[in-house]
Amino acid sequence: MTDPQIALMMLGLFIVFVFLGFPIAFTLMAMGIGFGYYAYFDERRMWADFNRLDDVATWWDQTSTWVFGFFNNRIFDLFVNQTFTVMSNEVLTAVPLFLFMGYIVERANIVDRLFTTLNIASKNVPGSMGVAALITCALFATATGIVGAVVTLMGLLALPAMMKARYDPSFASGIICAGGTLGILIPPSIMLIVYAAASNVSIVQLYAAALFPGLTLVGLYLVYIVGRSILQPSVAPRPTDEEVPDMPAGKLTLLIVTSFLPLAFLILAVLGSILFGLATPSEAASIGALGGIFLAFVYRAMTWQRMRESVYLTVRTTAMVCWLFVGSYTFSAVFSYLGGEQIIGHFVQSLNLSPVMFLILAQLIIFLLGWPLEWSEIIIIFVPIFLPLLDHFGIDPLFFGILVALNLQTSFLTPPMAMSAYYLKGIAPPEIRLTQIFAGVMPFLFCVIVSMVLMYVFPSIVYYLPDLFYGR
Repeated sequence: MTDPQIALMMLGLFIVFVFLGFPIAFTLMAMGIGFGYYAYFDERRMWADFNRLDDVATWWDQTSTWVFGFFNNRIFDLFVNQTFTVMSNEVLTAVPLFLFMGYIVERANIVDRLFTTLNIASKNVPGSMGVAALITCALFATATGIVGAVVTLMGLLALPAMMKARYDPSFASGIICAGGTLGILIPPSIMLIVYAAASNVSIVQLYAAALFPGLTLVGLYLVYIVGRSILQPSVAPRPTDEEVPDMPAGKLTLLIVTSFLPLAFLILAVLGSILFGLATPSEAASIGALGGIFLAFVYRAMTWQRMRESVYLTVRTTAMVCWLFVGSYTFSAVFSYLGGEQIIGHFVQSLNLSPVMFLILAQLIIFLLGWPLEWSEIIIIFVPIFLPLLDHFGIDPLFFGILVALNLQTSFLTPPMAMSAYYLKGIAPPEIRLTQIFAGVMPFLFCVIVSMVLMYVFPSIVYYLPDLFYGR
């Protein structure tokens, strides 16, 4: 077999191991080192010292020299260098800080106050409880960026309230599942940090570019919720005075000031300091983490146990991301050295695709990968395969990254592997069936596709803020 054929076999085996359920980070590292040992095998270099031994060398000298030569393969140098590169990456230092901010906010008892306030404030809007749930999801998801946590917490908080208000179970479930995924798109998004590290695109410009597409998607969701509530009132009945009592304007204002504004201010302070160049993403994440701790103390929700849980979950998730990068960098380096990237590049170029056709093909592949894989694995492992081809088709990596971020919303919403649906089913009442949740997310999946089409047709949605702030 030629080296490029071995590279393709390496990629195929990796996909097989993923479907068999092997841990992805360690599979990447093992396969990178295993195939890399073959790729960088150089007998003369590895055992040069062994061949210099004279006839009087002892058995121990011969054995130790041979063993040293066995481990004198360049793949081990590459693995150490890639590990050091990942651990010293300045972009990735923001990941644990944003994660810590999210876990602290999750435990600060802010969400129940926020949902209650928005539910009262939007009482006269069609589908008011759904609107309140979606906006709460969007704010909470933006603050945490952890899809499972948002869907689970909102499922425990908002779903029983909507069921009590006689909402259609499918409609209510779709709102929570779709709203919970917004955190991987709307800044300050951890996913965008990971993409920036993988593609060498400025994270600041990515945040600026993702803001309007994220708000566009939220707007489409709200249009669907309100529109369906008007056209089909039975799926979202208007709340009665007993369910949502009227509240004096002064008291409602106080509720908004104490529940909505603190979290909104924290998000805007973090995002604004990044976009206006007042702080680097790492510095802004530090501010956000400190702000999250402050809010937890203000709401009297901070305990030693909650702090300990937040630190533990932050360390665990950060370690997962870092080891995924180490494994991916090692795997990709060996894959490229064997000629795998070249053969894929030549194959795609031979198809004579237009830039739009290439974008559609790439997004379709990412869409399919979203069924068995998490977003982090897609961004770190598979997106770098497409990045070298962007220059050939004249596609901006910034634009490509925003499309990927939009596309990955579908990975959490598309049956049969819609993780948001499974998160919600795990805590939903028994009478809500998984098929009902799947049916509820399908209209929101259509909204995601519409938003991607809008990005294709009106790329200024992506480029307006980067051009305005940074003169791209």
